[in-house]
Amino acid sequence: MRSLLLILLVLPLGAFAQQAARALEKSEVDLKERYLLMKNNSQTYEDYKVIKEFILDGFWKIAVDTIKAKENALAEANNQIKTLQQQINEMQQQMVQQQASVEGIRFDSEHISVLGVHFGKNIFLLLTAGITGALIFLLLVVSGRLKILQASIKEKAQVVEAVTHEFDDYKRKALERQTKLSRELQNERNKLVELGRS
Repeated sequence: MRSLLLILLVLPLGAFAQQAARALEKSEVDLKERYLLMKNNSQTYEDYKVIKEFILDGFWKIAVDTIKAKENALAEANNQIKTLQQQINEMQQQMVQQQASVEGIRFDSEHISVLGVHFGKNIFLLLTAGITGALIFLLLVVSGRLKILQASIKEKAQVVEAVTHEFDDYKRKALERQTKLSRELQNERNKLVELGRS
């Protein structure tokens, strides 16, 4: 009868121990809760806890699996950190390139390159306005001098024309005088010839 009573007492404890082992193997419970479950479901002998070996083995397996899972998660997190760091580095390089591009665009928008020399747009506009003003002034000066030269040439042409006209008049008058003198001389010769005949 004692053995029957002992069997009746041990069977529920064995069934309870198996349930505890199954509960320990579930992944829903964290390691601390599994430890407390194992401790609370174990038998007590004076100040000691008596834990069955298969429960301890199960707890150890779960502890090792938990540590491996944490290490794997840590390794995966480290890989993700490295990947994210690489992405950050690539993005920083892209930002540096974009910043350089923006600076280049800004420089190009604020400067003009003429014959390889870079000028600020305001300076270029002032320089262009100055050169244009100088060219207009030079054009006005040259135009004024040309008008003066044209007037001088016109005046000289008029003087030449007047002198030419006077010279032509003088030539005509001299020719008329010469012709008149020639006729008078011829008349005088003719008179002399007639006088010499008579």
